[in-house]
Amino acid sequence: MIKKRLNGISLFSSCGIGETYFKEAGIDILVANELLEKRANLYKAIYPEATVVCGDISNEDVFNKIISACPKKIDFLLASPPCQGMSIAGKNRCQKSMESDERNYLITYIVKAIKKTNPDYILIENVPMLLKLKIKYKGKFKTILDILKYEFAEEYKVESDVVDSSNYGVPQTRLRAIIKINRIGTTWDWPKENENKTTVEAVIGSLPSLEAGEKSDIKWHFARPHSANNILWMKNTPTGKTAFSNPVFFPQKSDGTRITGYESCYRRIRWDVPAPTITIRNDCIASQRNVHPGRLLSDGTYSDARALTPLELMLLNSLPTDWNIPDDTPELLIRQCIGESIPPLMLKEIVGGIKNG
Repeated sequence: MIKKRLNGISLFSSCGIGETYFKEAGIDILVANELLEKRANLYKAIYPEATVVCGDISNEDVFNKIISACPKKIDFLLASPPCQGMSIAGKNRCQKSMESDERNYLITYIVKAIKKTNPDYILIENVPMLLKLKIKYKGKFKTILDILKYEFAEEYKVESDVVDSSNYGVPQTRLRAIIKINRIGTTWDWPKENENKTTVEAVIGSLPSLEAGEKSDIKWHFARPHSANNILWMKNTPTGKTAFSNPVFFPQKSDGTRITGYESCYRRIRWDVPAPTITIRNDCIASQRNVHPGRLLSDGTYSDARALTPLELMLLNSLPTDWNIPDDTPELLIRQCIGESIPPLMLKEIVGGIKNG
């Protein structure tokens, strides 16, 4: 349990979703860095007390601005470098191609930031591939853990694990690599896993039913419009199933031939388990497992033939119902940020293992 408040810095911050519960956990993020202006501006709106430096951390001027904005004492550093350079979703990337991807070398700027700010606690998170990736560092190919231990083993304890957000109260299955680093002489325990998982039904089951294009009186609970064919296919798709399995109303081209694709596409999620991993294309019925579970209707079809609403995505990502984003925040920006985020309740549980004071 964090007893004495920690001053923190956040790198590769996006709009700060992962930090949602940091204040109540005892961490004050004072400086943040984000590459994309729209996300940096949203971060500023959510966390007005923080100094936000927008720009590429690999640019020397930007890096120096980040460090210059920090107070003398930084206790905690959070880093969530972009995962696209490591992602294997939708394609098989060989180790050689990942080694040459410049985005995978952003870890070196995390190393530089640690040396400059000298925090007591560091949390680095990314996709599980982070722990397997090797990059060329000081003339040799090393894993990220090898690099961190090479640089900091004398001062810090470096630990890593792949964790599933659904084990920590999040109603979504999402695997993330966590590297936690704490100064020798301090204590940072891993959190205990919950025995009972939170289901989709538990968090969005009471929300009003909506069909494509409909709106409710509840903030952020509105449904995107979809094509007539997509609606038809999904209305005839049971909870937890894919439209590819429909005997009649399956995804098809204008000439009636079947559309081929992964069984994870055109698929409704289930009520009785945590949601599958929310992806960046959560606005699209044809994308991976992001169609509302639906309920059986009297005519044999299923309700809610549409992608999940922004509010449903927020709740399934463990965001609070009163998440304080501006009313004019673009829907697609919300969807993209959630699709690339780490569920904040899981981060709260992880930093809760810090014992100080």
